[in-house]
Amino acid sequence: MREETGSGLAIHARGLAKSFRGRMAVQDCSIDVPTGTIYGFLGPNGSGKTTTIRMLCGLLTPDKGEGTCLGYNLISETARIKREVGYMPQRFGLYEDLTIRENLDFIARLYEMDDPRRSVDGTLEQLGLEARQTQLAAELSGGWKQRLALAACTMHQPKLLLLDEPTAGVDPKARREFWDEIQHLAAGGITILVSTHYMDEAERCYQIGYLSNGKLLVHGSVSDVVRSAGISAWRVTGPQLDRLLPRVKKIPGVEMAALFGAELHIAGSDAARIQRGLDEMELPPAVNVEHTDPTLEDVFIHTMDKYTENKAE
Repeated sequence: MREETGSGLAIHARGLAKSFRGRMAVQDCSIDVPTGTIYGFLGPNGSGKTTTIRMLCGLLTPDKGEGTCLGYNLISETARIKREVGYMPQRFGLYEDLTIRENLDFIARLYEMDDPRRSVDGTLEQLGLEARQTQLAAELSGGWKQRLALAACTMHQPKLLLLDEPTAGVDPKARREFWDEIQHLAAGGITILVSTHYMDEAERCYQIGYLSNGKLLVHGSVSDVVRSAGISAWRVTGPQLDRLLPRVKKIPGVEMAALFGAELHIAGSDAARIQRGLDEMELPPAVNVEHTDPTLEDVFIHTMDKYTENKAE
């Protein structure tokens, strides 16, 4: 029986934990995803993103914890969850020796759709796959495989999409087109949770959460997450910045320093120490230093460093 979340949440989970052969993959993970949002799930490889997603869609049973997905119990109503969720795994999981149409026809029959042919026709049109419908999946580029996978997990008109690093390994144009489609689906009322390593993709999400070692460390809107981190940043321009970089990295308080094209970007939480260090450096007259806005990447490097320090203590 569907449970009422009472707060407009598509996902509401508390204290999820999962281990494999004694190795903890997810520990004490709590997450809320509001209905109708695009929620970005970020974190390094091995942080537990995939395991968490699989628990949320009913493919894995948590060792501990509780919660609901679309109002259904994560433990006892996994079959109902699977019927109303679309899951796109990291790796292409469709049949490469079948055509695009044959793959979608199989999915339509798997979900026992009333009119499989009509559902397939509509999906082919919506995702721009009509002209390639007779092409074998094995012959598709990464971008077109991605589009086919999205078609397969949306054809049964799910209320929630769980996308696990869907744009990994595809070119920038395909990534942009994929995200245009994601935002189109969200505008139609579908809730989307998407894991990604790309900061530009994270910035297109309504809310984000950062997972490390199976724990959700920070969450909220991009602007809230950046503001609450307490990070300061500087932009350095001028000649021979590659020679300046090693010196900048040694300034007390600098947590991140890297070259971005013709600029040197510096960030850290102790603004006073960093500014003092910059002031004390003998910089060439042609080098200019100015404050700038911190980036999402700055925040996550800071978050990881802080978490590592706390864990060591």
